[in-house]
Amino acid sequence: MEPRPHTPHPVFAIRRFYERLFSSLGPQGWWPARTPAEVVLGTILTQNTAWGNVEKALSRLRQKQLRSFTALEKVPRRRLARLIRPSGYFNQKAKKIKHFLRFWRRQYGRSLARMFRTPTERLRQELLSVNGIGRETADAILLYAGRHPIFVVDAYTRRILERHKLIRPKASYEEIRHLFEANLERDPKMYNEYHALLVEVGKNWCKKRNPDCLGCPLGIYLDKPAPMESGPVK
Repeated sequence: MEPRPHTPHPVFAIRRFYERLFSSLGPQGWWPARTPAEVVLGTILTQNTAWGNVEKALSRLRQKQLRSFTALEKVPRRRLARLIRPSGYFNQKAKKIKHFLRFWRRQYGRSLARMFRTPTERLRQELLSVNGIGRETADAILLYAGRHPIFVVDAYTRRILERHKLIRPKASYEEIRHLFEANLERDPKMYNEYHALLVEVGKNWCKKRNPDCLGCPLGIYLDKPAPMESGPVK
């Protein structure tokens, strides 16, 4: 039996992990929304919930012909909150959507295309100034709706890298983002695919409790599997 390969140096691991995941799992076809406007809404609605709940909320908006930002602007916040109730934290998320719509109107004259023509770093800083939009949400808007070359870091990504000892515990969001962007070509299509693949690993194998390291496509790079933990599987 051949020895298991050790996790390579981070510079090489970032590329190698992507190649391994893509060859094992194939393209993921993200983002699961129909228009750039829906992608933006989805990035806000998916905070602290599963995508299935977001899809239910988006479906309710579609049924009411509220597919565009212009239509959503006219909807009272309380009604919007009721419509997006399946996404959870609906009152807070309705406020966040309204904050974004005000930014979109005032800063870019209701033009999403104009907004996404703004240079990446400038637009990122502007999005981060909007109440309710943090780094992960801003980067998801940039990558998935605007096709800007910026890597999205989420809890799955952090967990996978920590278990493979590619980052230090409590590494900052920006440190992790830089690790990917410094070691991959600035290709939004690749960033999109890579992030989706990491989410798939996190959901199916690299779970918070009871991870299935032996079944994971990246398990060959672990010196030893993560220990089983007591408690419910998440």
